[in-house]
Amino acid sequence: MFDARKYQEQVIFEAVKAAGGEEAATKVVYGEHGEASSEDNRAWVKGAMARLEESFDRDTVKRIRLDCQCGYGMDDRVEYVKDLMASASSMEEFAGQEKAKDAGLSCVDGQLYLRFPFCACPMLAEVDALETDSWCLCTTGYSKVLFEKAFGCGVDVELLKSVKMGDDECLMKILPRGEVWKQGTGCSVDP
Repeated sequence: MFDARKYQEQVIFEAVKAAGGEEAATKVVYGEHGEASSEDNRAWVKGAMARLEESFDRDTVKRIRLDCQCGYGMDDRVEYVKDLMASASSMEEFAGQEKAKDAGLSCVDGQLYLRFPFCACPMLAEVDALETDSWCLCTTGYSKVLFEKAFGCGVDVELLKSVKMGDDECLMKILPRGEVWKQGTGCSVDP
């Protein structure tokens, strides 16, 4: 059976280790003296993010969390997005399809948005509210990987709203770094 907590511990450990070494990774994931191992998921999520924010500056926290994306169901979602792309010749057509709208996609003034009316993260199921967006940044990493694979180019993702931060929805702006529909192929600009 899949253990989301163990998986998140491993992913965060590796991302923090890459940014600040094994000692920092151990402190963030398990606590100064290993006490975090016995915390329930709600306490662990909040504690791990507090320890991460105490250990690194904001840009490093963001980079670490972008690298923590879980990859749940990624292959299926990439295929879904590619199927939507196959029946469109512009961002407006792509996001205007019923299947795209059902998936939370929209296009406003040529800009692509992805929204969810709920928090989809299984680790946050027991968390009522977060004080910062650090945990939620992993979803921007997930969306970045998803759209880069589907669009075939670099993509930036901005987290604009978060249900767990008190907003009415989770909302991300998807920013391809190039033209996605140039002659029916991927982006025209290298990432």
